[in-house]
Amino acid sequence: MGAPAYVMKAGAGDLYERQSSGLVLATTANPKIKGFAQMMITDHTKSTADVKRAAIAANVKVAPPKLDADGMKNVAALRAAKGTARDTLYVQQQKMAHQKALALHQGYAAGGTVAGLKTVAASIAPVVQTHITELQAM
Repeated sequence: MGAPAYVMKAGAGDLYERQSSGLVLATTANPKIKGFAQMMITDHTKSTADVKRAAIAANVKVAPPKLDADGMKNVAALRAAKGTARDTLYVQQQKMAHQKALALHQGYAAGGTVAGLKTVAASIAPVVQTHITELQAM
């Protein structure tokens, strides 16, 4: 995968994390989900900034992140769900999104072509793994 594709996919993933987590944060009564959603907003805001900084330093063109088709579908499904059904759906979506993110960052860290982005991808992967561990405990 080329650097621009990596930057685009990482941005789309982070944007989904922030939007879905903000939605759930505003409505959930579950303190565990609230804490996790806040951590998603914080961590994925940081990873977006880190990828953007590395991309700019490497002269890789960076467009503002956009949700991909899965992200749009998932946010719409979360908006439609209510109460504990929304919480359950959020956790399911997060598990899938984080598996995809882990593969993306590990893949770029191992086979990417831009050194600065490879370093950032390698630093993001363990954070994503921590999120997966948290999700498995829910």
